[in-house]
Amino acid sequence: MFAGTFTALITPFKNQQFDESTFERQIKAQTDAGITGIVPVGTTGESPTLSHEEHRRVIEVAVSLGHAAGLKVIAGTGSNSTAEAIELTAHAKTSGADAALLVNPYYNKPPQEGLFRHFSAIARQVDIPIVLYNIPSRTGVTMTVSTMKRLTSECKNIVAVKDAAGSLDLTSEAVGAGLTVLSGDDSLTLPMMAVGAKGVVSVASNIVPEMVVSMVKHAANGDIHQARVIHHKLFALCRALFIETNPIPIKAAMQMVGRDSGELRLPLCEISSANRPALQAAVLAAGLSLR
Repeated sequence: MFAGTFTALITPFKNQQFDESTFERQIKAQTDAGITGIVPVGTTGESPTLSHEEHRRVIEVAVSLGHAAGLKVIAGTGSNSTAEAIELTAHAKTSGADAALLVNPYYNKPPQEGLFRHFSAIARQVDIPIVLYNIPSRTGVTMTVSTMKRLTSECKNIVAVKDAAGSLDLTSEAVGAGLTVLSGDDSLTLPMMAVGAKGVVSVASNIVPEMVVSMVKHAANGDIHQARVIHHKLFALCRALFIETNPIPIKAAMQMVGRDSGELRLPLCEISSANRPALQAAVLAAGLSLR
């Protein structure tokens, strides 16, 4: 199941509360676009500012709607507390999620042995497929390929890696070591698939799911020329979606096209007036219409 296009869903808010009706419409749009699966409450879903009750509810709604539409659901359940990550992952399994996405522990910056013990403890406690999430720009630590390989060798339910390390060398090494890799960087999805990644966990597919799905399918089928055409059409948008901290730009972009309120929770705030014109230009360049 760990191949194709998975959307790292935003969490829509209305008056600072989880907006379930908008979330339902967003998941339907993903379904209509032919997405492989959805990833609720990851970085893009503002998991750090959700209460545990909200976190659980978002997963439950995503599983219910996603499965009804035939989508795979990979629930974000990572934490810098191993006990908390076990609790969240157990809830995801109980809710019926197909897999859990677990980010490297952030802020406390564990060594490689600490990373190994953290993820292996979760894998032993909760029998659910686990996708490791390597994103040093957020966590301050990079999991090495040798640690990832050790985890997948010793824990059979650790099955894939979301790679947002920004290094094709690391991607190449991971694929060469036999790991299943999904891109965690939209602008690098095609290059990463060229060296063996199987797809993407995408921010951009919140707003242009059809295009991301098409690019990934073309790349998977060996039609690099057509995949490259879509890559270049999307490149400005993919870059603009990280002009400020994710998910600030994607929520602003979805508000521009009338698909979200644009609300964020502090300490995140609206996109700056200096960056808004560049984001708007990138939205238009991707072929979208403003509302």
